[in-house]
Amino acid sequence: QPQPVESGGGVVQPGGSLRLSCAISGDTLDHYAIGWFRKAPGKDREGVSCITNTGRNTDYIDVVKGRFSISRDSAQNTVALQMNSLKPEDTGVYYCAAYRRTLRQEDCIMMAWRYESWGQGTQVTVSS
Repeated sequence: QPQPVESGGGVVQPGGSLRLSCAISGDTLDHYAIGWFRKAPGKDREGVSCITNTGRNTDYIDVVKGRFSISRDSAQNTVALQMNSLKPEDTGVYYCAAYRRTLRQEDCIMMAWRYESWGQGTQVTVSS
């Protein structure tokens, strides 16, 4: 099983940017769909974005479209989530997760039950 490790969280003012990184150890990114999830205080965990094992397809929840961008670096075995125009409602703990795919199973879904491996999370706080 791969082990995702998140980094890059912090405190930022509304309108600011942060870049989260998810490092995958134990296997190559080519074998996994990767998703970013977040958990805000008092709210259920929600999927934010995902990227397929090939990197050719991505998906986002509506509230972050146009502001967040997910990408992967095969050489570094990392997946990044670039977050721009941050809002207070983006505050939460962000988690990186992975589930195994083959080259013939090129998809990603933002449903937590599908993911097999999870990181410990990184805190993002958007506040003035």
